[in-house]
Amino acid sequence: MRNLLIDGHQISESGELISSLPSKGYHWLSFTRREFEVELVHIQQMLAKIYNFEVLELHLNDLLNNQLPSHYDYTSEYDVLIFRRLARGRSESDPSNPGQILHSASTRGGPAILRRIDTSPIGFLVIDRLIITVHPADCAVRDVFANKLLSTANSANGALSSGRLPTNPSDLMLRVVGVVVDGYLDLRKELTRQLDHWQSELINPNARFNNWSALLDSRLTLHYLEEVCEDQRAAMQDWIEALDAWLETDSLSNKELELIKVRSRNVLEHIERVAHHVGRLEQSAETAVQMHFNIQTNRNNDVMKTLTALTAIFLPLNLVTGFFGMNFENFPFLKHEEGLLLTEVFMILLAIALGGYFWLNRYLTVSKTKSDT
Repeated sequence: MRNLLIDGHQISESGELISSLPSKGYHWLSFTRREFEVELVHIQQMLAKIYNFEVLELHLNDLLNNQLPSHYDYTSEYDVLIFRRLARGRSESDPSNPGQILHSASTRGGPAILRRIDTSPIGFLVIDRLIITVHPADCAVRDVFANKLLSTANSANGALSSGRLPTNPSDLMLRVVGVVVDGYLDLRKELTRQLDHWQSELINPNARFNNWSALLDSRLTLHYLEEVCEDQRAAMQDWIEALDAWLETDSLSNKELELIKVRSRNVLEHIERVAHHVGRLEQSAETAVQMHFNIQTNRNNDVMKTLTALTAIFLPLNLVTGFFGMNFENFPFLKHEEGLLLTEVFMILLAIALGGYFWLNRYLTVSKTKSDT
């Protein structure tokens, strides 16, 4: 657990739960999912003591659920945002050891980069002067963002750095969500390179592609990632719609509220960019598969066309040999001294004529497709 008190341009950290609200600023309590489950009773007691309410059991189950899609909900006392991430790592907390990481084998197929993408949810509980976040055990966003805040607050220009610090719990939540969304950008280049390699193999007519099960798993994974992005977008849209009611219920200044709305729209725009990129990758994989089958079909058609042309060349020759193989007593040309030579010459000229005709009409050529690998 990490407890950060953010007060203007000053930040202090402790490892204990809070007992009262500070005179200024707000607290950020961050837990791993297992730590939150272990400290749940104490957290509820803390909220009852400070705010005179407890988190609903339904929302607690949402924060502890590792399979819940991204969504937003609220009550009159707090807001809850569940946001699934797209980041490296496939691990979860060990139930017997809170906070420790349990590495498990992934059953996801496809390229290695797809198997390493983790979509575990991050939970945000936003109250007036307190924000509680629930992270997966291996989530690096919490430590990276918290250390960044500490380094910013402790910089030499502390007064100037205060404008770069989140001014309220909602602002901090949006910044963490923005970091989570932008984390996908680190995977985009490697993911694109992996799928481009597969597309090159699919489009190459001389390559024999046999890894169809992994390709199917990749397409299913990309479709799943697209659904994750759609849930993220829907959750942020619900959050933005809920901001309209804050003018009457919250004590935020107009400037702070406008900043929250602008940052929310910026996060939504980043989510839409990620969703567009994932959708384009899925479409590219589907297009590569279709092109692969079209290339194979065209190649089979060319082979059949060549075999048909060869059959058409030898068919008249078989007719000639069959004609001279008839068992007749009176066959004048058959007993001619030059009959065999004339027949052979005629058959050769006929084969050359038919072969030349088919060659000029491209019946004996197999089209070749060049592809860059």
